[in-house]
Amino acid sequence: MSYRKRISIFITLDSIIILSALYFGNYLVTTGFPELNLLFVLSSFTLLLSYHVFSLIFKIYKKAWEYASVGESIIILKVVSLSIISVSVVQQLMMNGLHFRLLAVTCLLCLLGIGGTRFWWRIFRDDYLNNSLYKKRTLIIGAGSAGTMVARQLLKSIDSDLKLIAYIDDDYNKHHLDILGIPVIGGISQLEKAVEELNIENIIIAIPSLSKKKLNKIFLECAKTKAQTQILPMLEDLVTGKISVNKFRDVEVEDLLGREPIDLDIDSISGYVTNKVVLVTGAGGSIGSEICRQICNFNPKQLVLLGHGENSIHSIELELKEKFEHSPIELLPEIADLKDAHKMQSVMNKYRPNVVYHAAAHKHVPLMERNPEEAVKNNIIGTKNLAEASSLHGVETFVMISTDKAVNPTSVMGASKRLAEMIIQHMDRNNKTKFVAVRFGNVLGSNGSVVPIFKQQIKKGGPVKVTHPEMVRYFMTIPEASRLVIQAGALANGGEIFILDMGDPVKIVDLAKNLIKLSGFSIEDIGIEFTGIRPGEKLFEELLKEDEIHEQQVYTNIYIGRTSNLYLEEINEIIENYSSLEKEILRETLINLANNQVKLIDEPLISASG
Repeated sequence: MSYRKRISIFITLDSIIILSALYFGNYLVTTGFPELNLLFVLSSFTLLLSYHVFSLIFKIYKKAWEYASVGESIIILKVVSLSIISVSVVQQLMMNGLHFRLLAVTCLLCLLGIGGTRFWWRIFRDDYLNNSLYKKRTLIIGAGSAGTMVARQLLKSIDSDLKLIAYIDDDYNKHHLDILGIPVIGGISQLEKAVEELNIENIIIAIPSLSKKKLNKIFLECAKTKAQTQILPMLEDLVTGKISVNKFRDVEVEDLLGREPIDLDIDSISGYVTNKVVLVTGAGGSIGSEICRQICNFNPKQLVLLGHGENSIHSIELELKEKFEHSPIELLPEIADLKDAHKMQSVMNKYRPNVVYHAAAHKHVPLMERNPEEAVKNNIIGTKNLAEASSLHGVETFVMISTDKAVNPTSVMGASKRLAEMIIQHMDRNNKTKFVAVRFGNVLGSNGSVVPIFKQQIKKGGPVKVTHPEMVRYFMTIPEASRLVIQAGALANGGEIFILDMGDPVKIVDLAKNLIKLSGFSIEDIGIEFTGIRPGEKLFEELLKEDEIHEQQVYTNIYIGRTSNLYLEEINEIIENYSSLEKEILRETLINLANNQVKLIDEPLISASG
């Protein structure tokens, strides 16, 4: 309905109510219908005119009456009262008399008629229209300011498919109270019982300040029920108006496994990134592309996007151009292979980067077990080529992405990354370039990682395949991993291996169960199948070897490992001879050397040295 049409309807309706109130008020006071004398005509005209004048002053026609409350009632009272006072003044001046009883009855009839029509619409809308549509019976966890904000929106919205039934809150002082007419029925411990008794179909977690650990605890309680669980958007998105309070989202596995975000030291990062030339290898990959996104927030002069796959590099280039279209950052895509030493020297000579983030690597454990020579070429030789080119062309800071699988490795992938760490630590000696490595656990949502694989298996109807019921891993989110890498560059003095405090490890089978529940299925619907540990895998991962442990934090939740033995002569010997070794011999050689067991199976190709 247009604004003009809406005002016309209200003016007409109110005029009829006012004249009817005066007419029937006269009937009630005199027990007879009024004559159309001068007193009645003058009173009617004055009442009608003054009402519409005061309505304009108090903007009564601009009110959205479907949301009428006490404030709107007070405005109606003011407008009607002032209108009646105006009539009484005119009667006193023009007729030398005041019909008090008539004016009092007319006032009451006007309030009843005008207020009644407004609130009748709200009641009709809330009770009849809302109840005429099917709505999911909904329970809100959290009866604080965010929870009541959600409740108010749900109660007002005719378009929402949710019907609010109750609150759950651990604050005992709120129990048995009604907030906006909705009862607070107990704490989290009563959730399962409440969902069953009240036939709840939807649960909304409305506690924006909730820590990850507490959210995980609450979700585990929600997971015991059959209700769908959703969560309030990020508080900053609500405050800035990006998302409305009723735009709930499903709980993601990142919400349950992530930790509290680490605040970056913006000044130190800006000091070594802003207005500098930055090169990222593996820029099209999960970690590399996120590093690029976050680096762009610090306004480097140039960002070189280096990768082997043209499609992924093209995609991240287009994304960054669109997202930072008003930024002066020059984006420079470069298709190159780390194994090509000449090309690495050429790239470094061409761009002369100040900072290098080395995120390119072969990372899939089972694949590298079958192809150890490729792990040598990409993870070891590629790192060596890039590090030597960086040193020769004056790179200030070189940050390599490593993995927790490099600690006491049992796989080719982990061993190759440990040997790459040794190369980086060796390069830092007697070198102006600061070489450091950053070591962390599994990354949620990265290409080929466990979460996307589980999601695919759930989408196909299951079962979800888990290697072992006792398999545990450390997890972090892609943005968190990328922030750690960037912060490490600011902390670097040279030669360090930085490790993030990864919190508590997570059982893979528990992760699988949570993903099934988050996808709206039960464990029985999808099923979990144990397939056995794959070659090269361990039941649990570590972040530091015994001889690397250093208790001191160099930044919030960031530790630094001590330098252990470096076997550069032996690594160079592997590089020279890997192509002539059988796969199994090469595999054992890599793992032995990474574990400080300096020996070969057949002949003494490698001799002990440090």
